[in-house]
Amino acid sequence: MISYDGIVVGGGPAGMFAAITAARRGARVLLLEKNNCLGKKLLITGKGRCNVTNDCTEQEVLQNIPRNGRFLYSAMTACPPSAVMRFFQELGCPLKTERGNRVFPVTDRSQSVLDCLERELRNQNVTVKTQRVQRILQENGVVTGVETHQQKIYADWVILATGGLSYPTTGSTGDGFEMANALGHTVTPTEGSLVPLEADGTDCQDMQGLSLRNVGVRLLSAKGKLLYKDFGELLFTHFGVSGPTVLSASAHLKGDGCRLVIDLKPALEENKLDGRILRDLEMYQNRSMENALTDLLPRSMIPVVLRRAQIDPVMQANSLTKQKRRELVQLLKAFEVDILGKRPIAEAIITSGGIKVSQIDPKTMESKLVKGLYFAGEMIDCDAYTGGFNLQIAWATARAAGMAVKTAIDKPARM
Repeated sequence: MISYDGIVVGGGPAGMFAAITAARRGARVLLLEKNNCLGKKLLITGKGRCNVTNDCTEQEVLQNIPRNGRFLYSAMTACPPSAVMRFFQELGCPLKTERGNRVFPVTDRSQSVLDCLERELRNQNVTVKTQRVQRILQENGVVTGVETHQQKIYADWVILATGGLSYPTTGSTGDGFEMANALGHTVTPTEGSLVPLEADGTDCQDMQGLSLRNVGVRLLSAKGKLLYKDFGELLFTHFGVSGPTVLSASAHLKGDGCRLVIDLKPALEENKLDGRILRDLEMYQNRSMENALTDLLPRSMIPVVLRRAQIDPVMQANSLTKQKRRELVQLLKAFEVDILGKRPIAEAIITSGGIKVSQIDPKTMESKLVKGLYFAGEMIDCDAYTGGFNLQIAWATARAAGMAVKTAIDKPARM
């Protein structure tokens, strides 16, 4: 009979971190991953650079978690970003902090983070096997092990860290949700979060590839209620809009009829923007309107703006009326994009939804329904904005689970 103190199912960030944490406390740990390598999704995070965490306080992390942030208070307090940064740097993975307090490895390579985790798994004698878990074994509401496609493996506890449904090519196909559901857990409806948005009309398509920096973004409901606002980068695509501000806004998208309202010139109030446009029109008074706005707007955006403002692009700049100029100002301060919905969950960075938090002990991540079963990472119904916050959730919940499980040797953890 094959047995271990505990089994971690899923070799992503949360799974590896949980296995390391438990092993550091003296547990004999088996890490099972269905892919032929660990950390497939980790390697593509942060566009291949891995946004490890956000260099802020635990309170600031919680403020960036729109779903069930309060549930994570205990785990995040015990494992704040500073602890995560210390963990990696002490293991030979130097980090750097960039704009927005985003933390990356100095190498700018996700592989550096994965190498660090794999090294520590070996150092802590964690056994890693490539097997797909089919179900969790339990007797009388107590975990006894797992059954893979090859065999039954027995253990005192199991940590489920199989991820959500985003990027299914990396192995996030909902296996953990099915196993948890089979044991009586409620899986709240899952959908993509931090996902690009599809837009109505062809304006975005006409500007595809255009990236805007330092713009204001507001997401409004069909009734005009403010759902979310942000400031930063935005990207027009062939299907609609993407970029950091849009990805974060997607976490608040509710129903049909939402509008994204972009302030193209947030640093200028309307009267100052009007004065700026007036100066440009006077400077280029003998040019056509499409050529008179090149100092003000990206070239690919000018035809779209003029079309919306119903201004003839070949009209001379000195012919523009005061009324039309005012309309142009208002358009630049509130450039609207009608949103049709989210892109498919397969394109999402993170999954919204998951194991219902009321069924999980917030201090230990242990199931309230099955003793010895723990959850970590994206499986839990918590998701955050961009900026390293979702990986921070993974580290914090993984540590909570790894610190709570039974061990053969009760030695103090080093973190």
